[in-house]
Amino acid sequence: MCGIFGIVGHGEASNLTYLGLHALQHRGQESAGIVASDGNTLRAHRQMGLVADIFTAPVIEGLPGKAAIGHVRYSTAGGSGIKNAQPLFVNYAGGQFSIAHNGNLVNAVELKAELEAEGALFQSDADTEVVMHLLARSKQPTFEARLVEALRRVEGAYSILLLTEDKLIAVRDPNGFRPLVLGKMKEGAYVLASETTALDLIEAEIVRELEPGELVVIENGVLRSSMPFKPAPRLGRCIFEHVYFAKPDSVLFGSSVYEVRKRLGMQLAREQPAEADLVIAVPDSGVPAAIGFSQASGIPYDVGLIRSHYVGRTFIEPQQSIRHFGVKLKLSAVRQVLKGKRVVVVDDSIVRGTTSRKIVKMLKAAGAVEVHLRISSPPTQWPCYYGIDTPSRTELIAASHTTEEIAKYVTADSLGYLSLEGLGTAVEDPKRSTYCTACFSGQYLTDKLSQSAGATKLSA
Repeated sequence: MCGIFGIVGHGEASNLTYLGLHALQHRGQESAGIVASDGNTLRAHRQMGLVADIFTAPVIEGLPGKAAIGHVRYSTAGGSGIKNAQPLFVNYAGGQFSIAHNGNLVNAVELKAELEAEGALFQSDADTEVVMHLLARSKQPTFEARLVEALRRVEGAYSILLLTEDKLIAVRDPNGFRPLVLGKMKEGAYVLASETTALDLIEAEIVRELEPGELVVIENGVLRSSMPFKPAPRLGRCIFEHVYFAKPDSVLFGSSVYEVRKRLGMQLAREQPAEADLVIAVPDSGVPAAIGFSQASGIPYDVGLIRSHYVGRTFIEPQQSIRHFGVKLKLSAVRQVLKGKRVVVVDDSIVRGTTSRKIVKMLKAAGAVEVHLRISSPPTQWPCYYGIDTPSRTELIAASHTTEEIAKYVTADSLGYLSLEGLGTAVEDPKRSTYCTACFSGQYLTDKLSQSAGATKLSA
């Protein structure tokens, strides 16, 4: 649940990387970093916080060169701290290199234990560092060959950018779990990013998405592509990118994220209709699906919840005096819209159920006479081990409660989820043969997790 960006062949590489990371800020708000190369030396700056706060003009000036990679990190339980901020950077016998990773390696714990037994010293908790050690220890003759040998030993999800003194390398895992797109600027610079929204911001042309299992090397202005990994039995593009995670203005896995979310809402209206006076969204991620629900049902759409865009990462919470303080800080109800109305409220998912309960209570306190909660994805019953930080199965309310029980807990008058079949229809993959839906179905696509749903995770 991170964002990566890289550029090579541009005199303002670090500045453009800063802009690209700003466009990807939704993919991670814990820390950010940029590593730049001037052709001879790599320079790095990593810091906790948001992109705009970290990369001031003096910081950017200290990162000269025509190539750079950057990373924004999503906070994971137990993994917060500057030591886990990326891109990671190392000096080794072959020179210098830096790595930025979006995804999660499901066999990283075993590999780390093996490497430590051989004398490796780890500086972070990040599974990404396992790749660095494997690469540095490889005896292959070229950097690309060492990288391929290292990645053939890992299992799980990775979209990775690597920067050396003289080249930029991009690679995507054979299942294609996490997105990675290639672009090109008018000046000839190549750009790589987690989402097309970052390319749009810097006015780069979208060339194509990297193929699952593809490795791209850009050196001296020339791009080379290869497919060095054994193809996966099937693709595993993360369905949750479309449901929630990616920005609506991005094109992901060949489809407009906004249009997919709208289709999710339209399909939801067909499967889970409700008699109501208006449709509202839980902003911002629920808005496209709510619009789709409205269009398919004929029930008018209105804005019943307002989201604050100025909520900091930390705040002092009163102990007793204000109920549901955290949700109220982020969302506020529009009484004039809700009073006396039967309301359909559309959200993208329910995880623990606690936030949904607070939202429903807030809507009823604002005067809604009925609240019908509709979710534009199936029940989240299984943890994700491929790069999105979800709780353990014991904390997922849908893993142990029926839809009726959840509706009662969240105090909704009714609750309806989108079906797995409907999800496949909305993403135009009716057999769900190219997407990973493990968080809904429990069907993991890698050997380790297909044998057991309980895997130990390292911080991504």
